[in-house]
Amino acid sequence: MPSDPQAGSAPPSARRTELLEAAYGYVLRHGLAAMSLRPLAEAVGSSPRVLLFLFGSKDGLVRALLGRSRLAELELLDEVRAGGGDAAEAVMRLWGFLAAPEHRGLLRLWAEGYGRSLVEPDGPWGGFAVEGVHDWLALLGGLAGGGDAAVLATALLAALRGGLLDLLATGDAERTTAAVRMQVDAVLRA
Repeated sequence: MPSDPQAGSAPPSARRTELLEAAYGYVLRHGLAAMSLRPLAEAVGSSPRVLLFLFGSKDGLVRALLGRSRLAELELLDEVRAGGGDAAEAVMRLWGFLAAPEHRGLLRLWAEGYGRSLVEPDGPWGGFAVEGVHDWLALLGGLAGGGDAAVLATALLAALRGGLLDLLATGDAERTTAAVRMQVDAVLRA
């Protein structure tokens, strides 16, 4: 996903940071694709004008929100790296976090951003999917070790992403967790 346009420039203002966090909470609850500035601004205690001033445009706000989502993802991946344990434990710890009911908003935002980045590669969503794949492959390749780490990491990522999409569609955590565990074990035995 493209970086937030203000990243790397002057540090963001406290108000911009505050509104970004509030808007991030809003899109976790309501989604991002159909986001309208007026209801968002009202929900976060601002105005559309202020949001446009702070983020440059609605696309700039979308990029900032996707950047915030990616930051949360990278923090999670760092926690998994630091948590130790064997590869199967680490992947299932990651799955456990993602599959927790309180993270459904994050999963929906990921699915929405991923899908939109595939069909609108030149829009504010552009790059979200491919950058996420690279982030996850870096972590999973390090966990898998042995064999062709890139292929093993891709197989683990496919198991996680397939399980997450199924979980979002059905809400069946027990079945999807068992299926992901089966796939992870099979991949790591390969």
